[in-house]
Amino acid sequence: MDRSSHDTLKKEKTRADEGLQNLGSKNTNYARDYAPEVLETFDNKHPDRDYFVKFNCPEFTSLCPITGQPDFATIYISYVPDQKMVESKSLKLYLFSFRNHGDFHEDCVNIIMNDLIALMQPRYIEVLGKFLPRGGISIDPYCNYGMPGTKWEQVAWDRLTQHDLYPEKIDNR
Repeated sequence: MDRSSHDTLKKEKTRADEGLQNLGSKNTNYARDYAPEVLETFDNKHPDRDYFVKFNCPEFTSLCPITGQPDFATIYISYVPDQKMVESKSLKLYLFSFRNHGDFHEDCVNIIMNDLIALMQPRYIEVLGKFLPRGGISIDPYCNYGMPGTKWEQVAWDRLTQHDLYPEKIDNR
């Protein structure tokens, strides 16, 4: 067996061992509507350490539930994993599934956070949506969660109460 065949077999075995269906798949299926079932996890290889994982999705699109017009945003997801982590390709497919989904901005970020909490039970997670203005106003909803009974519960409260206190420092529009 040549080196490239061995590497390909090793990647397929690792993907199968982790139960991942989308990673490395050549036939990607894009959901036509909201699809939390596409989310996949893998084991955190460093569960003894607190650390952040951050995803930026600058091409998020959803639909206004009233007008049906598209809303565009950058979605920022930051979390401190516990035992499980979200697989990035499945997250991309999940976020893409909002493309034809009608919900208000605030609902989108809360749905994303709730789905990720249900999926992986992180120690801490926050989701920020920086939506482009429509009608001369932008909406930037933020939500977070800290695992109850841990130090992260207090971190969530502290970050929520201090969030966006100085928006000019994070607003790059």
